[in-house]
Amino acid sequence: MALQVDTAKNHMMWSAFLGGGVAGLFVDVVLFPLDTLKTRLQAEQGFKNAGGFRGIYKGLGPQIVGSAPQAALFFLTYESIKYYSEPLVPKGAMPLVYMFGASVSEVMACLVRVPMEVVKQRKQTSLGNKSSMKILMSAYKYEGFFGGIYRGFGSTILREIPFSIIQFPILEFCKSYYRTKFKNNIPLDSSEVAVCGSIAGGVSAAVTTPLDVVKTRIMLADRKAAKKGSLTVLNTFKRVLKQEGVRGLFSGVVPRTLWIFLGGYIFFGSYDFAKNSIYDFLEEKTPHR
Repeated sequence: MALQVDTAKNHMMWSAFLGGGVAGLFVDVVLFPLDTLKTRLQAEQGFKNAGGFRGIYKGLGPQIVGSAPQAALFFLTYESIKYYSEPLVPKGAMPLVYMFGASVSEVMACLVRVPMEVVKQRKQTSLGNKSSMKILMSAYKYEGFFGGIYRGFGSTILREIPFSIIQFPILEFCKSYYRTKFKNNIPLDSSEVAVCGSIAGGVSAAVTTPLDVVKTRIMLADRKAAKKGSLTVLNTFKRVLKQEGVRGLFSGVVPRTLWIFLGGYIFFGSYDFAKNSIYDFLEEKTPHR
């Protein structure tokens, strides 16, 4: 019995890890142009000077490299926390578990996501053709490890944690509500999970856009601003609000919301399909006593 439990746990972890990697890579590649437009709308130099509609696939390389590992880390952490918590936590308190699990998972994912974002966004908004590796090495050489490669780590965490605290309880609520009201407690298929994911993602994206604007401005700021020590989340937020108003804080809200609404559908649908397929494959290949 203990062996079966350990086997099921291992299969769950591997399916979450691999399923998350597949889903992350798939959605980021498909919807990359929307991410580029969103970043350029949020850039301080303005949409046109940041590249406009030209070269909307610039920065795809680092995105491809980082997408699968960061999504895999996220879902391995999230599903593990859910797995170990559900038998111990009252059902009414599970939304707190989802919030906690999503928050911890975002911190883990950001270890991979932030360097990728720094390189990707600088490439998206530069008018030259400097390679991703040169951008990365330049950030390290002139700005250091934490000030360059991991610049914006704090602001990314402050964006991602509220985003996930909103997104995952909505996702789990939608899945639970739909399953009990319309499916007679039969598990949802991947297309139904995808719809729940798009709703949760779209709402979360719109609400957290100001935090995304702040994160983008910090990552794209020049080295002089970084050395002055003015690139804190609060200072950047105040500066955008003072110079550009509420409209500035919601720069790129339409492509961001559309990107994550569509991305939520593709991401959670493909994740559910990949996770279940991998789990079933592992179960079939494992001899059970």
